[in-house]
Amino acid sequence: MEDKYETLKITQDSSTSGVFNLILNRPSVSNALSLGFFAELPKALNALDHNPNVAIIVLSGSGNHFCGGLDLKSLAGFINGGTGDHGRTGERLRRQIKFMQDAITAIERCRKPVIAAIHGECRGTGIGLVTACDVRYCSKDAFFSVKEVDVAITADLGTLQRLPGIVGFGNAVELSLTARRFSGEEAKELGLVSRVFGSKEELMKGVRTIAEGISGKPPLAVVGTKAVLIRSRDLSVEQGLDYVATWNSSMLLSDDLTQAISAQKLKRKPTYAKL
Repeated sequence: MEDKYETLKITQDSSTSGVFNLILNRPSVSNALSLGFFAELPKALNALDHNPNVAIIVLSGSGNHFCGGLDLKSLAGFINGGTGDHGRTGERLRRQIKFMQDAITAIERCRKPVIAAIHGECRGTGIGLVTACDVRYCSKDAFFSVKEVDVAITADLGTLQRLPGIVGFGNAVELSLTARRFSGEEAKELGLVSRVFGSKEELMKGVRTIAEGISGKPPLAVVGTKAVLIRSRDLSVEQGLDYVATWNSSMLLSDDLTQAISAQKLKRKPTYAKL
């Protein structure tokens, strides 16, 4: 898959693999997120989502760090472009923030699961990026910081909305107000990541193995599990149960189910049609 982007790169593990890599590709600036990134990310995710060869996506960073946060040079250029009319400048800024928020939320809208593989620095908007992912792993050298308060910003791209549901409200408040740096091991203790690997190489190898395992599972069940989990997050238990009942009444009776049952009965590897 050779789509061309300025801030991202897409690769496939092998021609027969359903695992595709979505790589932040500005290593010279620690993969800081420019305004161009927020235009490219939804396009890249949409292309991956609609590619039947893609079963799962691994989000990682090139170079020494995963993501150094928002590119403040891009932000400064945007703010300094105001008209002098505070009302119009504020309205314009609100539209830009909503545009950037929507780009991060595109990770959740993508049907295919997205795994974050984090090494080195992950701060500021980098936290917002990984909290929108479905699963997160990191290397031992990874370090994190909800950095926005230190640069006079209230984090506005999803961290304050998603992080409390992952690490707990009290932990999210403490991390967001102090902007302190915390390690990959602490991230594991908090529940931000599911596992810590010894190095970037071990991280990518381990995540690839996990991703390959998920990519071999029934596709409708995988995308359904992601969709129901995200939808149920904002529903009561009763509403969530009603939602999954409606989902399964549409999706359960599929060739995937027949294939899975047959494979277990005959003790063979199942073969599923692509989505």
